[in-house]
Amino acid sequence: MAPRLAASLFLCCAVGFAQQEARQDLVRYLDNIADAKLADRQKAVAQIRSRADAEKRQVMVREKILKLIGGLPQRKGPLKVKELGEFDARVFHVKHLAYESQPGFWVTANVYIPEGAGKFPAVLLSPGHEATGKISQYSWGANLAQQGILAMAIDPLGQGERLQYYDAEKKASFIGGSTGEHGEANVPLMLMGEHLASFMVFDAMRGIDYLASRRDVDASRIGALGCSGGGTVTAYLAAFDDRVKVAGAACYITSFHELLPHEGNQEAEQSIPHFIEQGLDFADWVELAAPKPYAVISTMNDMFPFEGARQSVEEAKKFYGLFGAADKLQWITGPGAHGNLGPISPDILAFFTKYLKNDLTAPPFQAVRLEHREDIQTTPTGQVATSLGGETVASLVRKQAAEVLPMKKAIGGHSDLQALQIRLRTDIRELTGAVAKPGSLPPQVDVSPTGIAFESEPGIRVNGQISIPGTPGRKPAVLVIGASSGAVADANSIVMTLEPRPSPAGTEGLKSPYLGVFNLLSLRASLVGKTILGMRVDDTIRALDWLSARDDVDASDIRIYGEGAMGVVALHAAVLDSRIKGVTVKNALASYRMIVDQPVHRGVSEIVVPGVLRRYDLGDLLIALNPRPVEVIDPQDALGAAIAEQDYRKSLAYVFQSEERLGAAQAMKLTITPPAAK
Repeated sequence: MAPRLAASLFLCCAVGFAQQEARQDLVRYLDNIADAKLADRQKAVAQIRSRADAEKRQVMVREKILKLIGGLPQRKGPLKVKELGEFDARVFHVKHLAYESQPGFWVTANVYIPEGAGKFPAVLLSPGHEATGKISQYSWGANLAQQGILAMAIDPLGQGERLQYYDAEKKASFIGGSTGEHGEANVPLMLMGEHLASFMVFDAMRGIDYLASRRDVDASRIGALGCSGGGTVTAYLAAFDDRVKVAGAACYITSFHELLPHEGNQEAEQSIPHFIEQGLDFADWVELAAPKPYAVISTMNDMFPFEGARQSVEEAKKFYGLFGAADKLQWITGPGAHGNLGPISPDILAFFTKYLKNDLTAPPFQAVRLEHREDIQTTPTGQVATSLGGETVASLVRKQAAEVLPMKKAIGGHSDLQALQIRLRTDIRELTGAVAKPGSLPPQVDVSPTGIAFESEPGIRVNGQISIPGTPGRKPAVLVIGASSGAVADANSIVMTLEPRPSPAGTEGLKSPYLGVFNLLSLRASLVGKTILGMRVDDTIRALDWLSARDDVDASDIRIYGEGAMGVVALHAAVLDSRIKGVTVKNALASYRMIVDQPVHRGVSEIVVPGVLRRYDLGDLLIALNPRPVEVIDPQDALGAAIAEQDYRKSLAYVFQSEERLGAAQAMKLTITPPAAK
């Protein structure tokens, strides 16, 4: 190998290793925040010494979680049900149906009906993240029915016959797998201060409505069972719906202390913003169900760590004991990896027959194979989208946004501007988790021939470059984020380029090409009350602390330039930091509202701020920067596509009208590059 090539490969490997280390440093930083919050939680739980204390915590935790997920949809009228066929399996009968969870939002289901007559106990079956959805529950439906327990298996949204982003030509989701569909659907919900968990648990609650309405079901004996993603839904359902009398959550319950440093957070519906920050952990789901019979079902080599399950069960046992019901919390364990329920299926079945039928015998469990998938297909085409139509998560969120978000209006004058600026500084810090205060003690920056580096927070090292003109005296400065120094052609200014965390993007969490590579990292940050955007704002402000303190910088003439997602960072930083005298953003998202209004979005996870649309949009930031000059170059929509000038001006008309009322019509400049010039 040629020496030059070998040296080049060595350098690439070294840089790649250093970048990966930097990303791991950020993960450790977030995990340390989580550990501190979890330690506080342990102290609070240790103070629970009576049933009254336990019930008080249940009320508090339930209220907290409901607030974090934006509440639950309201039941509107009787449940609408479409019966769509049936299948006779001889020893049991399967009925195909769909019911409306929300108006126009159909849930497909198979109902496994035992032979005979009478009031049967019932179990709601929630599948994991299998693409097949409810079909994967055939064996469980069959075994429960053969034990005289009516079972209903439902398709979670984004799975089975309920693909939210269905491509009829390809007969598949154009977003990706089920976790990709969940993540894509969750982003606009988060912007509205809501969460996918609300939709998923409400689908299940409406399923309980259906079961309770059947004449052949004893509504006082209804249970719920699910594994993996289905274990998640079951845990949520058992916590919120008192009609569920018996619950089995498989391959989900663990502890964040064990999960985060090993596999990390896994899914959109399992990552509720502020959950850990608010002093919550997996054990709370179990404890909310107390004192109803509950089986935590774990496999020893699960990606949801077995040790974490042990910790949560141990804590929940004490909690159940305060109700005199420690024996009703059962930990069913078995060998194997995630979802390997085969060896312990008899124990799971026995748990449900015991508590739903008062049957203490050990019923046999026999794996039952479905010969033809078409036998339990619910809709004629195999998809709600092409058979029943109706709503999707995205369409429901759009309708809600149109109803609850007031139309943006231009501000009246300078007093309104001042009030907006004050409010936004508070809102940005509360929502993004940004904490850096402009004018703080500058960080210690290491300057070398290869670049600059400083510690933005303990354990978080941020890199960059600096270019200094040879002219004497103080000079203007430009801070460049999300681009190279070549993006700013200014030979008379000091140009500092910064790579705010996390750099590079990485590949973990790539659930869908639409979600991009920051998806799970963004969700991980939100668990502890942080956002990628907020942390980048902190890095930017701390870089400005150092830049403005330099002897060769004219602190009265510092500008910022941001491209892509960093353009959104630049706008937020400029609102918080008045030392920034001018802002240029290029190829940046035009507004958060576009993510809600457009059917799909791409690569926006790194700028997601939970609840932001309830408080502000990017246009509000543009107004708040008045009278500082702002240039917006080639704004983009939620898919990253260029926006025509007339469309941008129409979408952000309130911004341009505000500029005119403030007497600063030229403060904001819009530049659209002709396609031929790009």
